[in-house]
Amino acid sequence: MDALTSRLWPITIAFCGAPLLWLLLDIGLSRLGSNPIQAMHIYLGDWSLRFLCITLAITPLQTMTQWRGMTDYRQLFGLTAFFYATLHLLGYLSADHAWVWPIIGLDLWQSSYLWFGLLAYLILLLLAVTSPKAAKKRLGKTWKKLHRYIYLAAAAAILHYFWQLKGNLAEPLFYLLVLGMLLGFRGLVWLKNRRFGLTAPSKPHAADPDRAD
Repeated sequence: MDALTSRLWPITIAFCGAPLLWLLLDIGLSRLGSNPIQAMHIYLGDWSLRFLCITLAITPLQTMTQWRGMTDYRQLFGLTAFFYATLHLLGYLSADHAWVWPIIGLDLWQSSYLWFGLLAYLILLLLAVTSPKAAKKRLGKTWKKLHRYIYLAAAAAILHYFWQLKGNLAEPLFYLLVLGMLLGFRGLVWLKNRRFGLTAPSKPHAADPDRAD
């Protein structure tokens, strides 16, 4: 971790924890409206998706700024997205259905959008488990291929969000636009590397084992 990253790290940690603190404040002050369980559930899912998009934006920013210290932020934001997704899931299982598995199973059978949410969460779980440096060394090149599934997780999360809405679709469409732009950037980088890779020497960051996306 470089000096700038170290100085900004406490601020970044505070940023990652701020949504949870705000939610706890809303709960304490009874500001979640007439259906607090639903409001809390939606709030946690929204922040998981936001941190997921922030995670995906790190690599384009790192490419444009050449600041390699952003690698540490990508891992932090990715784990934060997983953290809020876990709270979102626990809220569904406990507050919504009180851990009654027959009802949960029936809900899964009747609600197709839940399968997209489950897919997104399982991918994030796999990426979180394999995020430590020991896992990176053990998996080698497979680690980078595995962590590219974060794009699939983001797409599944957006579909999960989009499918269940019946009113304003502006926010999921915005996330879909962001994901499309990030995928487009990755495609341009891939085409550039494919075009010049045979003649141009590799840049130092190309060998960085932390570059997953």
